[in-house]
Amino acid sequence: MVLLPPDFMIYENIYEKLKKIAKDIQVEMKNQAELENLYKTASGTLAGKKRIAFEQYVQATYFDSVILEANKRLQKMTNGRFLLFRKEEAEKLSDKFGLELDVFDYYTGRKRDVKSLSGGESFKASLALALGLSDVIQSYSGGIVVDTLFIDEGFGSLDAESREQAIETLLQLSSNNKLIGIISHISELKEMIEQKIIITKTQNGSEVEMVV
Repeated sequence: MVLLPPDFMIYENIYEKLKKIAKDIQVEMKNQAELENLYKTASGTLAGKKRIAFEQYVQATYFDSVILEANKRLQKMTNGRFLLFRKEEAEKLSDKFGLELDVFDYYTGRKRDVKSLSGGESFKASLALALGLSDVIQSYSGGIVVDTLFIDEGFGSLDAESREQAIETLLQLSSNNKLIGIISHISELKEMIEQKIIITKTQNGSEVEMVV
């Protein structure tokens, strides 16, 4: 017969409690690690992975729809030369990405950064994106109707052919119950637009002429 110290049962109970606490701590540490990885993934700070925050991920999903609609306009304005693409790869893992653009040039058969576009080409791309955004907002929002668009300058960077293509796109929009307002100092636009407000500076102040 083995005689145990009188405090043995107390120590055994403490030991069992400590084992349970240690096990609970391990489970909690595992849960915390998973939550930390989830947080880093959502915030775009997970080591060794692409740096894209959850907010940017959601925005990029909608941006893809905008680009899809924008390309329909851009191809018409560039005679099928350019297509916009959202960058899906960062140059380095440390770079954040998600809302940057590339452009595919059918003349060269290559994709390049949208920043390489000329002034006139950039204006066409910007106009196409604005119109694409308008289309997407209306399709997602139901009751919201974007029926007015104002363009302040920008046509000065276009050559005659590009200017005509841009105006043709805007005229097509205006024929679909949209109000398109253009602010420009280019005299050629006067002949291309039927309804206009002409402001002329004089020594006695500005004079306004409405042509309807």
